[in-house]
Amino acid sequence: MANAHLATLNARHAALEASVHAETRRPLPDQALLAQLKREKLKLKEEINRLH
Repeated sequence: MANAHLATLNARHAALEASVHAETRRPLPDQALLAQLKREKLKLKEEINRLH
């Protein structure tokens, strides 16, 4: 069960990373959106680390 949860968290983290990367490549990145995505990504990273 924990492995499935961890895999889900890792997949969500990777998706957020892709979103951050895509937003930073835009001509005028939305700084508020970037900050929100990065906060979510950090929360996931902390949860992933806690489960290890």
